[in-house]
Amino acid sequence: MKSNVENTSQNNNDTIEKKPKWLVNFTENYSKLSIDNLELLENIYHKDITFIDPLHKVRGFENLQKYFNGLYESLTSCCFTIEHIFEKNNEAAIYWEMSYQHPKLNAGKAVVVKGHSHIKGENEKVIYHRDYLDAGAMLYEQLPVIGKIIQYIKAKAAK
Repeated sequence: MKSNVENTSQNNNDTIEKKPKWLVNFTENYSKLSIDNLELLENIYHKDITFIDPLHKVRGFENLQKYFNGLYESLTSCCFTIEHIFEKNNEAAIYWEMSYQHPKLNAGKAVVVKGHSHIKGENEKVIYHRDYLDAGAMLYEQLPVIGKIIQYIKAKAAK
């Protein structure tokens, strides 16, 4: 499985080299992250990390590592493209696009989801990471039966 992160921010004149170490570590290590090297998480996350996404809340590095192992083990591929980074003091908002493949979702074809993360740094590592994304678009809409129902409901709600 491949994971790829690129800093393609065109609205930010600062280069990644001028960013704090915790933010540089985050972006550089996500560019390499895959099921084969999840030990890179140690370069990114603080031992007291709080990680939140629409489906889970995880506290502590060991629990985060277990969570990532579970996420990545069934994926065929996963890559991130970072579109914008806004950073001030010890916080950053990172806007990204994720593309992933799972053999049982979307007939095994790539699923693309846009989202953003709020992260905070402490002692040169990320101590807080919260992802904001459409969980329906990422997961539920990709399931054969439930996906059709959710798409129908969304269409009705839009009228």
